[in-house]
Amino acid sequence: MNPLSSSFENRLFIALLCLLIWLPLPLGSNRPWAAAIFEIWIALLVFLYVVGLQRNRVNAGAAFGGARVALWLLAIWLTYVALQMVPLPVMVRQWLSPESLAVYGMAGETGWAPLSLHPYATFQFWLKSVVYVALFALTLLLVNSKQRLVMLGYALVFSAVFQAFYGSMMTLSGLEYGFFMKKTAYLGFATGTFVNRNHLAGYLEMVSAVGIGLLMATTYQKDHAHSWRQRLRNLIDLLFSQKLPLRLMLAMMVIALVLTRSRMGNTAFFASMLVTGAIALAVFRSQSISFGQMFRRNDMRSAVILIASLIVIDLFIVGAWFGVEKVTQRIVESSVSHDADRVDVSFNTLALLNDYPLVGTGGGSFHLAYTRYRGEGIVAYYGHAHQDYLEIMADTGAVGIALLGLVVLTSLWAALRALHRRRDGLMRGMAFASIMGIVALLIHSTVDFNLQIPANAATFMVILALGWIALHLDRRDMADSETGASQHG
Repeated sequence: MNPLSSSFENRLFIALLCLLIWLPLPLGSNRPWAAAIFEIWIALLVFLYVVGLQRNRVNAGAAFGGARVALWLLAIWLTYVALQMVPLPVMVRQWLSPESLAVYGMAGETGWAPLSLHPYATFQFWLKSVVYVALFALTLLLVNSKQRLVMLGYALVFSAVFQAFYGSMMTLSGLEYGFFMKKTAYLGFATGTFVNRNHLAGYLEMVSAVGIGLLMATTYQKDHAHSWRQRLRNLIDLLFSQKLPLRLMLAMMVIALVLTRSRMGNTAFFASMLVTGAIALAVFRSQSISFGQMFRRNDMRSAVILIASLIVIDLFIVGAWFGVEKVTQRIVESSVSHDADRVDVSFNTLALLNDYPLVGTGGGSFHLAYTRYRGEGIVAYYGHAHQDYLEIMADTGAVGIALLGLVVLTSLWAALRALHRRRDGLMRGMAFASIMGIVALLIHSTVDFNLQIPANAATFMVILALGWIALHLDRRDMADSETGASQHG
């Protein structure tokens, strides 16, 4: 690639990083004007990438071709959501969604009509989906070197550290400002520039996984010790020397996560770290047994030390200092009666799903469709189901949740394969980050709606892309590993 091509592509990549840093700032981009900036920014990046492709000034990343299964599933998803807006004959609607047919009939629409109860809201939902898919594709295309992969990781970490520092300072100082305005909700809790503390927690748990992945990558790149003194020096270095800035940034994120007092946010973070750590240890152990290679055992030992240090320092030292017991108390006090409104909303949404099981009420239409199922005891307005799985199913039915579920599962499988097959420390670290980030948000989504917040949904798409990048970027080491495995076999 000539220097002009490299310069053009570098500018596109920097613009992508700037977008990822920007997205959380304006209230998580969960306002129409902020969402419009997101959409225009992505549209410009796609346009410029296509222009660069025509002029041979961009070089597609290997992960783009490797992720074709996920990309095809996302293309089918976009087509499916678009079909929810297309007027269909009565016979087709009677088969796909008889309840939608009945609702349109009550409104006097007896001819052709769309499946969606709110076509304009579905168009907005579809437009956001296009933007998320484009972000996923651009990440695969532009992160085509190890240097860029590291830059992507640190850009996300720096963004999360700002959110953590800002949110913590606002809470501890009592100033309580969000994004250039005084907070009116969640006073006394860290929210950063988000509105909802749970959404800051969701953002932090995903990006903390990236930070841990970067930390693991530097751990694997160390020379392996053959004496207890060298191991002791490596342990001290692991905790306090070259990795100290990154380690401090992770501690800052944990402080803010604790200060959000988010029950599921903290649970998801520590549970996902333990689950992913157990998976990594199982992978390294199986490799050391299969191949009899010492570096595999050292990888396992390094991972044990790192995960143990994260738990001890973050949970028992940093967490205890900043009030992790208050989070624990909130978890203990959780009950059906304590969260009665959320539980009622979930049960009401199940009633909605019973009427629209296959194709849902239309993307983005939950706020309208739910009003018919809201119980008498609920007086507050609920624009979201406070449970991502239920809301996605309400909007798009069993077909929609199945398509998105397959995208997540294939990306998770790619990250697991990368963790198992790659020998490069950075690729293993990013595979770990992808697995942990996916698991964390899947846990958190059982009680919150992070995927309805543009900044968090966009970050999740990047986390999904990391799994494919870790598997396919610079695959020479994987070929060497497979050759070594066959020789040992």
